[in-house]
Amino acid sequence: MERRRLFLGIETSALGRAWRDRLDEPGRAQALAIAQTHGLPDILARVLAGRGVTADTTEAFLDPTIREAMPDPSVLTDMDRAVERLAKAVLTGEQVAIFGDYDVDGAASSAVLALFLRAAGLDPFLHIPDRIFEGYGPNAEALRQLAGRGATLLVTLDCGTTSHQVLGEAGALGLDVVVCDHHQADETLPAVEAVVNPNRQDDLSGLGQLCAAGVTFMLVVALNRHLRGKGHWTTARPEPDLMGLVDLVALGTVADVVPLTGLNRAFVARGLVVMRRRENAGLRALMDVARLDGPPTPYHLGFLLGPRINAGGRIGDAALGLRLLMTEDTLEAGRLAADLDRLNRERQVVEMGTVAEAEAEALAALGPLEEGAAVVVTAGNGWHAGVVGLVASRLKERFKRPAFAIAFTGDTGTGSGRSLPGVDLGAAVRRAVASGILAKGGGHAMAAGITVQRERLAEFRAFLEAHLAEAVSRARREDMLLVDAATTAGALTTELVSMLDRAGPFGTGNPEPILALPSHTLVHVDELAGAHVRARLRSGDGKTVDAIAFRAAGQPLGQMLAANRGRPLHVAGCAAINRWQGQERVQFRMTDAAVPPGL
Repeated sequence: MERRRLFLGIETSALGRAWRDRLDEPGRAQALAIAQTHGLPDILARVLAGRGVTADTTEAFLDPTIREAMPDPSVLTDMDRAVERLAKAVLTGEQVAIFGDYDVDGAASSAVLALFLRAAGLDPFLHIPDRIFEGYGPNAEALRQLAGRGATLLVTLDCGTTSHQVLGEAGALGLDVVVCDHHQADETLPAVEAVVNPNRQDDLSGLGQLCAAGVTFMLVVALNRHLRGKGHWTTARPEPDLMGLVDLVALGTVADVVPLTGLNRAFVARGLVVMRRRENAGLRALMDVARLDGPPTPYHLGFLLGPRINAGGRIGDAALGLRLLMTEDTLEAGRLAADLDRLNRERQVVEMGTVAEAEAEALAALGPLEEGAAVVVTAGNGWHAGVVGLVASRLKERFKRPAFAIAFTGDTGTGSGRSLPGVDLGAAVRRAVASGILAKGGGHAMAAGITVQRERLAEFRAFLEAHLAEAVSRARREDMLLVDAATTAGALTTELVSMLDRAGPFGTGNPEPILALPSHTLVHVDELAGAHVRARLRSGDGKTVDAIAFRAAGQPLGQMLAANRGRPLHVAGCAAINRWQGQERVQFRMTDAAVPPGL
């Protein structure tokens, strides 16, 4: 395999990475073929080729549709069993209970199924567990309460795959159970009516990249088809427009950071179109309170809307997000959105304090050269369990290695971990549970949740080192910045950004194009609130572009920018359209920088 060539000759950047051309020689040939076959600009052709697109697949890639991307839902193991049981509940008027997770994916999944069941004539019970007092997944007390209220069918969404004991006891309460999930699964599954999970070991659908909202949408598609065959839909009870639910699927897909490839990319592309119509009262109110100026994008879903919905589950009422997504009352939507916005601001304050403590602990463990442990494991008494996932993510970004943050109450710790590409954190956590080191745990390759006793914390650290050190070392050696193309400040127009957006929506698995601005002079650099760094870059022809580096102040990138005022730098990042008060301007989001070789 050909080694990618250095881009602009950069071997070591501000972040310690080599810059390499995303395209190898075959990739460059493919880009040329795309440009010539379809008459596309070279820069767009390079972006497409860098994402595995060929001349034959270009048209389909530029216009992703759910109809083309989604297979028959029955390819998922246990899908038909789940549909049969749910259809029976609909046709006989049973009381269904939905048990969702407390994150965005759980709320979106629950809203998708609940809205469909309401259209089908049912009024399902809804339960989102409290993150602190109930924890992740189904619990016995919640199931007893749901059964006591008359539920006979329980559907768990975005959870349940590893809840063997709790779900195994559901039958004694008179509850049948259907699990709809996407988390990694052991060989043995809970003894329930159906477990629909593309990541169960005997599932051959190839849909393991879906989040729970995506799996739930496929369940709804299959159930809708089954009910149509039974003559359930009538003039008085019309068949619902399932595409009207895709905005919720897009929200869950982006917020859960699953790969935006294949069906996921189609979900998000079409979901953004639905979201722009502003038909969901809750999403409309949330977009307004988040001050979205312009059409929603994956960035807005991941960094503005998602965190606000999550805020309820992190430090407030876990069900707020679901209620927001389901309400049809404009006034109630406004109140709920305002509550979530307030909780999100409170969450940010809590997070900042915890991150500072966790970073100090990590630095003490890693040493001044930061060459210690392969996995950062931090823990604190009194940390808010609702923010540990966010803290772990910050630690991973800061130290460039997998990280855990654990909140202890007494001798029991609840924690979250985040990983690097190529380091399967979920598998390691499941092995730690099987070994008796962790009381509870699960997740997927890039993220995991755990429960650990204080006396086993040191053993857990050692276990991670023994099982992940080699994979972490390999992932860090292979860390590089893949650059799609070089351009200049003058060429960064809104037309160029709109053209590149045709290759979107961007996210994990379909990365936003990385552009390099060679030898641009830093004519202005200053620090903004929130530790962001603002700059203005000028090309050799005198054209300028405004730029920003998020959370870079005091970090290597911010330090390089501050030290090179008035000097030329190679700067890499992503171009976006910044909309403010009806005006559109290009803003360059800086992700790395390097001193030009020879200077």
